[in-house]
Amino acid sequence: MNFSRRQFFKVCAGGLAGTTAAALGFMPSVAMSNVREYKLLRSKETRNTCTYCSVGCGLLIYSMGDGAMNAKSAIFHVEGDPDHPVNRGALCPKGAGLLDYIHSESRLRYPQYRAPGSDKWQRISWDDAFERIARLMKADRDANFIEKNSEGTTVNRWLTTGMLCASAASNETGMLTQKFTRSLGMLAVDNQARV
Repeated sequence: MNFSRRQFFKVCAGGLAGTTAAALGFMPSVAMSNVREYKLLRSKETRNTCTYCSVGCGLLIYSMGDGAMNAKSAIFHVEGDPDHPVNRGALCPKGAGLLDYIHSESRLRYPQYRAPGSDKWQRISWDDAFERIARLMKADRDANFIEKNSEGTTVNRWLTTGMLCASAASNETGMLTQKFTRSLGMLAVDNQARV
């Protein structure tokens, strides 16, 4: 930028006047910007896996509270995990909307039971739910278990009940689920990834 001698003196005089006024205290306080506090500063970071599909994207979940992921802990931010090898921080629209799912009023938080002929769901305890599931599975297996086929060969099959497994589970959980279902004789074992 080229200045004439007159323009140079005008710029210098303006700068000198401005710094002199500031040194004398004539600086407006509004001009000083405040540093905004980072919203994740005192939060608890928890790594997790997105459960929407079989891709298994990594998540970072931020909460305030006692540090544990429970009702006393308020989750306020969810983002993709940049260190995760699957998604490297990116999330699809479903994964990006996980916070809305977490805070949804229609989200199921406890087991419910609807009696035959009833039009209402009633809340039951986890112990009651597990006991009911185990009792119904045992009754169905006892009634429909096939020990030998028509040729007399031992097959040990249970064809009337199946298992739908989670695609976001670890390898160890998948192995235990497979051993559990196969030990009962179930052949219908599927994965959420195909749904």
